Amino acid sequence: MSLLDIHVLGSPILRQETERISTITPELRRLIDNMFETMHVAKGVGLAAPQIGRRERLAVVEADDVRLVVINPEIIIQEGSAKGEEGCLSIPEIYADVTRFARVTVRAQDIDGNIYEIEAANLLGRCLQHEIDHLHGKLFTDRLSLLKKRAALREWDEEKINYPKFVRVLPVGDLPPERESENL
Repeated sequence: MSLLDIHVLGSPILRQETERISTITPELRRLIDNMFETMHVAKGVGLAAPQIGRRERLAVVEADDVRLVVINPEIIIQEGSAKGEEGCLSIPEIYADVTRFARVTVRAQDIDGNIYEIEAANLLGRCLQHEIDHLHGKLFTDRLSLLKKRAALREWDEEKINYPKFVRVLPVGDLPPERESENL
């Protein structure tokens, strides 16, 4: 397995719609393994294909003791609302409270192409919504009020100089300290 570079805010691929996956290939399986490894090293709980420069409709998630491969996902049921702090591996060091559905049911395919449905709330539900947003070219900052979005982007203007060409290379053994909230 190998670590993948993470695209950060400013990289055009983060704003593009992804493409459905029609076939599970050995290459896709290796990509999924690499995505999990990258997510773990980056101290995240979710990682979507656009974040690593790919166009596949694919994400990996590990939250609330549940590990998921999420291929071609769609939210089929959504209930309530809940506010919680979010961060993003593609917008390092920026955090904000985001309102999302309190509970969702997601239909997706697993690594073998089998269709499954999962009901999720709490961190897992938030993480699934966050990663599915990535697959449609949306970032958590898009869900903020205008005032909060401007504040977050001002912070990002100071932070982005650390990421030439809008790419975050994970330095093994030199990771930032963990925060109380997880990076999605």
